[in-house]
Amino acid sequence: MEQHARTDAYVDRYAARAAGMVPSEIRALFAVVSRPEVVSLAGGAPYVSALPLDAVGGMIGELVASRGAEVLQYGSAQGDEGLRERICEVMALEGVQAGADEIVVTVGAQQALDLITKIFVDPGDVVLAEAPSYVGALGTFASYQADVVHVPLDDAGLVPSALRETLERLRRENRRVKFLYTVPTFQNPAGVTLSAARRAEVLEICAEYDVLIVEDNPYGLIGFDGEPMRALRADDAERVIYLGSFSKTIASGLRVGWVLAPHAVRAKLVLAAESAILCPSNFSQLAVREYLNTQPWREQIKGFRELYRERRDTMLDALAELMPAGCTWTRPAGGFFVWLTLPEGLDAKAMAPRALAERVAYVPGTGFYADGGGHRHMRLSYCFPEPHRIREGVRRLAGVVEQEIVMRDTFGGALPAEPRGVHTPGPDVV
Repeated sequence: MEQHARTDAYVDRYAARAAGMVPSEIRALFAVVSRPEVVSLAGGAPYVSALPLDAVGGMIGELVASRGAEVLQYGSAQGDEGLRERICEVMALEGVQAGADEIVVTVGAQQALDLITKIFVDPGDVVLAEAPSYVGALGTFASYQADVVHVPLDDAGLVPSALRETLERLRRENRRVKFLYTVPTFQNPAGVTLSAARRAEVLEICAEYDVLIVEDNPYGLIGFDGEPMRALRADDAERVIYLGSFSKTIASGLRVGWVLAPHAVRAKLVLAAESAILCPSNFSQLAVREYLNTQPWREQIKGFRELYRERRDTMLDALAELMPAGCTWTRPAGGFFVWLTLPEGLDAKAMAPRALAERVAYVPGTGFYADGGGHRHMRLSYCFPEPHRIREGVRRLAGVVEQEIVMRDTFGGALPAEPRGVHTPGPDVV
């Protein structure tokens, strides 16, 4: 306690929940990876330069010039009705049928997740989450003192049998599960997608155990092949609370997301939003609404998909060519991320400073687990760097991994080599 007091004079004054507020693995990297000599395969920043910035700039200028008194004013805590109507059209691409009155606009999907956790979770309540899971969600759950229980993934997404076993065990222990948090489509960080058959099974299991589902779906329209997957919310309007965002399909800097929830939940969300921010930014909301009204947004999403597909392919090709034997990885069908597993005996978190010394950055897998797991894993992002930078980053990373293998074999004893290639995040992801 004395050591903490020397660095923080307020340490004895904080609420108990503040103890869970610690920097994420990603935020801790920002100061370093912004240096131009470092190839960052760490952050999941969308490539907003692919937007028609001149057209968007002109659109926003005209919006302020013609309707500035409205654009720059306070708005409703639930969000602009016109934007909520357009959001319904966006969700319809994933089979979701909803009315504008069921939607609450938020400051990105991250705020939606915070509001949901605030109104549902008491300290000690159980939140189920995939293993691995989105680091921002884990931070939110920790801040509300939830007990996160992980359910493993494999190449087809959340494992239904493991979900059932976990719920049965928690029921025997008389522990209260508030909801299952899932990113079912192009998952962050693993890149895997919950199969159609498993979606039906997960809905059935959650209905049997009376568990709500929070479906976080920021990447659903960024698929590389075929039509968008049908959302979980499309098949269960009462049990599934759906989170959406324009951060990946328009621009993350606008900070516009939403939550689609049953009417009773929506009313609580509006009250929670009012206490937190009064109302979301009218400027950002009306800019997004105008973009959807005047710009070819479906074609722009198609352009993003093609751009990210090229970068995904570049990363996968480079991994196959350059990574040493024993490394495995996922093959995402959309979204931003590849999940890489190191050979036995290597630690991605311990290796990260040495990778930075070689001017390449990634996110260690430990940031995506609430229980301290993930040491052999890392998340690699292909969305932002140019293809030639992706290849160079993988080359540097492969060199670091090779050095780690030599050190392991020299000081820790050689282990038999494993085949390299596409990875199924099975038991070693738990």
